[in-house]
Amino acid sequence: MNNITARLSVMMFLQFFIWGGWFVTLGTYLAGTLQASGAQIGMAFSTQSWGAIIAPFIIGLIADRFFNAERILGVLHLAGAVLMYMMYQAQDFTTFYPLVLGYMIAYMPTLALVNSVSFSQMSDPSKEFGKIRVWGTIGWIVAGLVISYVFSWDSRQAIGDGMLRNTFMLCAIASLLLGLFSFTLPATPPKGKGQAAGLGEALGLDALSMLKNRNFLVFFLSSVLICIPLAFYYQNANPFLTEIGVENATGKMTLGQVSEVLFMLALPVFLNKFGIKKTLVLGMLAWVIRYVLFAYGNADEGMMLLLIGIALHGLCYDFFFVSGQIYTDAKAGEKVKSAAQGLITLATYGVGMLIGFWVAGQITDAYVTDSGHAWMNVWLFPAAFALVVLVLFTVLFKSEKVSVDD
Repeated sequence: MNNITARLSVMMFLQFFIWGGWFVTLGTYLAGTLQASGAQIGMAFSTQSWGAIIAPFIIGLIADRFFNAERILGVLHLAGAVLMYMMYQAQDFTTFYPLVLGYMIAYMPTLALVNSVSFSQMSDPSKEFGKIRVWGTIGWIVAGLVISYVFSWDSRQAIGDGMLRNTFMLCAIASLLLGLFSFTLPATPPKGKGQAAGLGEALGLDALSMLKNRNFLVFFLSSVLICIPLAFYYQNANPFLTEIGVENATGKMTLGQVSEVLFMLALPVFLNKFGIKKTLVLGMLAWVIRYVLFAYGNADEGMMLLLIGIALHGLCYDFFFVSGQIYTDAKAGEKVKSAAQGLITLATYGVGMLIGFWVAGQITDAYVTDSGHAWMNVWLFPAAFALVVLVLFTVLFKSEKVSVDD
């Protein structure tokens, strides 16, 4: 591993260590420490969507035209460190919400910036980027293992004592380190300096003509709708596991990231052999199965059902969302490839997840009980919803062949 590769790997590791270090346990923290309702927890998670919606403005209008990517990356993570420390100090949801909103507006653009810094140093990104990006997944896994097995902040006793608050301090320190480290990264000058601002491309509006294609329209709408079940996982999985008595829930959830790496390796082979439709269908079917397993699993004899449900994360995410990105790239012409990816990102992580977190909050509140939640009812809703999306997609989407490099 050369010096540049090592530095980019450290950057990617810290980038996702930060996200995995607080986002996974956010629902548990808000419910257990700040006594937030399901609707309020949905509001907190939806800040990710607002960040995704606002990110193109920061990247398209500022980063691509005026400042080096690594410098903006450093400034945003330093600002994030301050906001994360203030989240650590917040004593109620009213104080916490504007801080997490501000943090996500600062953090979401950094996801594109770390990619820009990485790509600028590569001669063949298709072969080199995966070796760098995998360190992000490793960072997410390490964060979960540290929180769960080293500090035990997600144990029921620790949550009751407010120890889960320490995840924000941990991530504030990591954000400070990455902010400072970013200024040592290779220079990545703005690519669009002196050009007219292309906000339409940044938001993906230049790719709207692709929706005239029936297959792509079906895929696009399915992508938005499947984000509603996805939001249930992000928002409810950790609180659910913790509430029903699963020990080291955060650590066990890292099994999902391990499976993500493994299924990513299988994805090109599956796409080339079975085609895009079967791949997307399998991804959506995995969502249905996962939530049924959650509905009927428990912390005792049903533990294996829960672990299988967590391990399906790689299949759920890679076979639908990653293959969807590949499909979008294949369908887009050269002039709108970037815009097409921007459109899908805005539609899914922006609009789709925004709706999804709101729905998840409402459903979770609807099944509050004296002892916690009627989790079977909570999980059967996204299972049924994903099944409806799956059936509609299967009927309306016509088979296509999309080839990718193994």
